[in-house]
Amino acid sequence: MKYLVTGAAGFIGFHVVQRLLALGHYVVGIDNLNDYYDVNLKKARLAQLNDHKLFHCEQLDLVDRDGIAALFCREKFTRVIHLAAQAGVRYSIDNPMAYADANLVGHLTILEGCRNTKVEHLVYASSSSVYGLNNKTPFATADAVDHPVSLYAATKKSNELMSHTYSHLYGLPTTGLRFFTVYGPWGRPDMALFKFTKAIFEGQAIDIYNHGDMRRDFTYIDDIVEGVIRVQAQVPASNCDWRVEIGSAASSSAPYRVLNIGNGQPVKLMSFVESLEQAIGRKAKKHMVPMQPGDVYQTYADVEELFSATGYKPQVKVEEGVQHFVDWYRRYYQI
Repeated sequence: MKYLVTGAAGFIGFHVVQRLLALGHYVVGIDNLNDYYDVNLKKARLAQLNDHKLFHCEQLDLVDRDGIAALFCREKFTRVIHLAAQAGVRYSIDNPMAYADANLVGHLTILEGCRNTKVEHLVYASSSSVYGLNNKTPFATADAVDHPVSLYAATKKSNELMSHTYSHLYGLPTTGLRFFTVYGPWGRPDMALFKFTKAIFEGQAIDIYNHGDMRRDFTYIDDIVEGVIRVQAQVPASNCDWRVEIGSAASSSAPYRVLNIGNGQPVKLMSFVESLEQAIGRKAKKHMVPMQPGDVYQTYADVEELFSATGYKPQVKVEEGVQHFVDWYRRYYQI
């Protein structure tokens, strides 16, 4: 099949493309290679992909309506995996317009491309951040997600609503995946594991938010990719028996669904740091700081729906995943 993967130079997109190519699919990637973080890292990811005869990547921005429309018309994709977005909860505090452009307008251009060219299935990245002020754990897709605490979260919730509209109006099958704290080799420099690792190797202190009293549902990249690949192969269907009054908000009478994709086992932040210290062989200098605006105390995924839909549960333990990241970091930066 022919796939479009947006954000192909990004952390998750790069790994998803690798897996699709290994399965023998033809993949077109797009990425705008913005400078939100080190562009050289993005280019290095693409360099791993560009020699493959079944892949090509175009530098294209999601807000380029004409460019995106022309790409869809020219390539006639079978399925689309939409992972490109302006990421980062804290960055959204200072740069709100970047999120309106990339995450709202950008998502709409992808929806339009899919519906105009009869794409078989759109899988797109949502986020665990949509759970916002929800204190009930584990977070389930049936829970209300009406109180986000960051603009990033609000845009991801908006993506789910926009997707439902297109599923309802045009019969476009869509699946939203609420990712929970993805980590692993080739990860993003703005994420905690990357920042902590860099600081420890350089002998710098690491900021520990909320004085270490936080828990995250850390999910290794290979587990995420396995879930994405299995989900995209299962196209949601219409359900004429579904009703708003009795149905889950994560499904619909339209060919629409939302799934959590996480490890399902939240880890204390300080335990995560200890795993990193063990992998590096050095103790971290710790700087305890208050909770940041837009952050939440805990993320914890209920992944039973994902297991029921795909038959797959995450396999990689945090200690193993952190070691894999540190090994990659040493190789990449020649430490």
